[in-house]
Amino acid sequence: YNIKFFSNALNRPVSFEMIIPNDPRADWEGKTPATDEANMKCLFLYHGYTGDGGNWIPEWELAKHNCAVVCPSVENSFYLDGISTAHKFQTFVGVELVDYIRRTFHLALTPDKTFTMGMSMGGFGAIHTALAYPETFGKCVGLSSALIIHQVAHMTPGTANPVANYEYYRECFGDLETVEERDVNPEVLALKLQKEGKKLPEIYMACGTEDFLIEPNRALDKFFTENKIEHVYIEDKGVHDMEFWGKCVPGAMDWLCK
Repeated sequence: YNIKFFSNALNRPVSFEMIIPNDPRADWEGKTPATDEANMKCLFLYHGYTGDGGNWIPEWELAKHNCAVVCPSVENSFYLDGISTAHKFQTFVGVELVDYIRRTFHLALTPDKTFTMGMSMGGFGAIHTALAYPETFGKCVGLSSALIIHQVAHMTPGTANPVANYEYYRECFGDLETVEERDVNPEVLALKLQKEGKKLPEIYMACGTEDFLIEPNRALDKFFTENKIEHVYIEDKGVHDMEFWGKCVPGAMDWLCK
């Protein structure tokens, strides 16, 4: 389904894709996954930089795990509240969209049935959103996550990297002099929850050993380990592409829905 509604966070109509697997098809052996709408889980699936909302998890995986999927489009926002008017993408995915799904489809009602997963920019978004709203999201999966906070910190006007310029990163993350110290940084959110004695979402990370983002992923794994923040971290051969993410999906879905 493609669903459209008005977003007050973005101040315009938005659309998202959604699959509710209550019509499972039989596999080649004639086996049909059982559905249980009362206990159906809900996965918010986040796209990467330059992408848009679309289901990149096979419908069979969703049916097998009795899991609906919601695929929003957030432009190249890093799933954060930007500094411009009507760019509240974190509020959109973390609050407004969840509320709409709850009211309309009676899904995502409890954190044990509500998850995030994303790749690249969406992996950052999945981890950050779950840490920002742990009362909503019980688990998150980041695949080849674009954990670039420390790479863009202290950029100055007029500079750029191969992906984007200073102005873009400032729009997404705010003041780049303080970006490492604020809630846009998943590390800050995790330590804050830990200090407050609050339950953190369960975290699953995976990255290819040949991925250009492998070092930031290793750094967050090390940070979580040193601060005794429970998480799963997996490395496997692969680069930054759909082949690697597709290879990760079955294990990630098993972990989410166990």
